[in-house]
Amino acid sequence: MRLKILSKQTLLLAVAIFGLIFFLLFLFYFTPESSIVESVAVIPGQKSERSSVGLPARIKIPSINVDAPVEYVGLTPDGVMDVPKERADVAWFNLGPRPGENGSAVIAGHYGWKNGKASAFDNLYQLRKGDKIYIEDDKGAIVSFVVRESRKYDPNADASDVFGSSDEKAHLNLITCEGVWDKVSKTYSKRLVVFTDKE
Repeated sequence: MRLKILSKQTLLLAVAIFGLIFFLLFLFYFTPESSIVESVAVIPGQKSERSSVGLPARIKIPSINVDAPVEYVGLTPDGVMDVPKERADVAWFNLGPRPGENGSAVIAGHYGWKNGKASAFDNLYQLRKGDKIYIEDDKGAIVSFVVRESRKYDPNADASDVFGSSDEKAHLNLITCEGVWDKVSKTYSKRLVVFTDKE
């Protein structure tokens, strides 16, 4: 009797597993690709405001004369945020919120001169509490942010607070390098992060 019950349970378990596999295959093959991409791009636990917030196109910081186009980047193979290809551009981390959405949007920019050319965030260290930052999106709308504080990090420090927030408000955090150039590691000794809040 016990053997027969176990056999029925095993059969039911096998049917359930095959049913789940079939459902997942059906879902994967018949879901439009754009829907899959859109669902991955939204961070769990955050409200999506995709309909009201456009993609960032330009960043303007009048106090330090920045007016730069925005590239879109994700993660490098090492699992860190990528950087803009052009020194005069900045890069928005497109795996997080858009500037103006709830959460912490992140934009990075280069620091330091190369081949006689300046970088977008050379003067980011000059920003002070209360300075304004403007993001123009692809729809022509402008979202304004105000500087709250600046912090310096070691390159290998845990900077997860830069990419997340739990206050259900919109933030924009700007990242660049700072400090001394290390010829061996080919990077600067510090990272500067400017934390801002949506006005």
